[in-house]
Amino acid sequence: MEFYDVVKRRRSVRKFSPCEVSDEVLLRVIEAGRLAPSGCNAQNRDFIIIRDRRVLAQLHGKTQPSFETAAAAIAVVMDPAPTCYGSYWVEDAAAAIQNMLLAIVNEKYDSVWIEGTLRPHEEWAKELLGVPKEKRLYALLPVGKAAKQGQGPPRRSLGDIVHYETYGQKR
Repeated sequence: MEFYDVVKRRRSVRKFSPCEVSDEVLLRVIEAGRLAPSGCNAQNRDFIIIRDRRVLAQLHGKTQPSFETAAAAIAVVMDPAPTCYGSYWVEDAAAAIQNMLLAIVNEKYDSVWIEGTLRPHEEWAKELLGVPKEKRLYALLPVGKAAKQGQGPPRRSLGDIVHYETYGQKR
């Protein structure tokens, strides 16, 4: 796909149709996350591929229903230790996740960034996935084919959000 087509097609999908996702696809998605920038080139990310239906069912029960129908999931594990410039691990995670979400669409699959519903259950999920105590389980990305292709939400126009030189200055 062309880059802007990928960006326009990306949606937050929470219900999936039955399908398979190959290891090759998941590894290409993770490669997109691995190549994202990180502060001081810390490369402070690790990823867990989750296929076990029992584990996905447990994640479904505690975090979000998306895992019940997902073919697989990718956990994004971060090292929160400060870099030479300070603590930017959240930004590093976000860069990797956005790359991965776009890569998933490019591979003709769908996903959703799960963080908010994970946060209250992070310690439980870390234990489930064997994540070391000093690391953070920042997000989970279920992967599959959308059960139905929906329209994207309305977006503000460029004319509404672009300012020139100072806020409020329009052309």
